[in-house]
Amino acid sequence: MTMDLRQITPDFAVAPQITPEEVAAIAALGYRTLINNRPDDEIEDALDSDAMAVAAAEAGLAYHHLPYFPGQMTPDLVAAFEAVMATVEGPVLAYCRSGTRSSHLWAMEQAGKRPVTQILSAAAEAGYDHSGLVPLLEEHAARR
Repeated sequence: MTMDLRQITPDFAVAPQITPEEVAAIAALGYRTLINNRPDDEIEDALDSDAMAVAAAEAGLAYHHLPYFPGQMTPDLVAAFEAVMATVEGPVLAYCRSGTRSSHLWAMEQAGKRPVTQILSAAAEAGYDHSGLVPLLEEHAARR
């Protein structure tokens, strides 16, 4: 079992796909909330949102399934992610296929709270290039 947890802030990390067997170890690391951004139609049943919800409950983690289809970061999805982040206990681990989509949602949730340069830097330190998100981040920040 080799998890690739990528810390973006002290209270938020992203990861590529995790398995139900890894959820207890994630809880043991101190995470309190698990956000699944992977659509069920991308994965086999053993990793679907129902299986992950059961594993999270067994490990004592809050669990949220917010599927992010490739190329479809909608305003509703961003708003749903923001609503979850506003109410959950951290630290939070969000995951998808590679961690990229989860990190995009974090970046959008941070727009208007942190300078865009700080968002880009935090994502880059975790291994994600968010330079292509700058126009969206600036637009989202301006609406807040």
